[in-house]
Amino acid sequence: MRPSETPSNLLAYMSTLLVIEDDNAIRCGVVDALKFASYEVLEAGEGRLGMELAQTATFDLLLLDLVLPNHSGFEILRALREHRPGTPVIILSARGEEADRVKGLKLGADDYVVKPFSVRELLARVEAVLRRSPERPKRVQTFAFPAGVADLARLELRYADGTRAELSERESELLQYLAAHRGRALSREELLRRVWRIEPRHTETRTVDMHIANLRAKLRDDGGNPHFLLTVRGKGYMLAAVENNEIRNSKSE
Repeated sequence: MRPSETPSNLLAYMSTLLVIEDDNAIRCGVVDALKFASYEVLEAGEGRLGMELAQTATFDLLLLDLVLPNHSGFEILRALREHRPGTPVIILSARGEEADRVKGLKLGADDYVVKPFSVRELLARVEAVLRRSPERPKRVQTFAFPAGVADLARLELRYADGTRAELSERESELLQYLAAHRGRALSREELLRRVWRIEPRHTETRTVDMHIANLRAKLRDDGGNPHFLLTVRGKGYMLAAVENNEIRNSKSE
């Protein structure tokens, strides 16, 4: 496949896709096409690594071949649905495997494309599935916090007492991501991938923790027992969920 013409990626966030396909030529073609269209891509050429990435990596959509060595695509799909039920999946299916496609759809796949397929068709299916994905976060411009209002477009916090504090670009991006996933614990690895755009594997850094500490100070949530920007033991960080206009503090340290 050659990406001679690709649709523009109009999604609000850069998306990461996981491609699990054992045919090297097909996988390389798919990966190249997706990267050309500005997606970030993770890949696996067999079922064991595919199963590991499906359960541990941070990604927005899975492109999944069904016939794989070590673990089948069906096994990976079942595990994904148990671990991350809302993550969208597109099956990469060989012609004539209608029964397998039906089985995959019944197991929770969102769509399928039949090999051989064109780059244009693949990218159109990817964009369509991402747009309707229930896990796709909405872009947050402003939100209230206990001491005032965060205005991410203006890179500032406005406090109830009339004072203000500036946010750095990175602080704004971090708050944006936390707010878009409010109520869900986000690991340091996910934040490094999605906010800093770096691969956390074999990376030793305290930058996430330092930025969280700085944000707590600016949010005036650093009194020794945070109630808004929470640490979730063994998982990471999250903004407290909101119920009936009140912040709900749960499972925090």
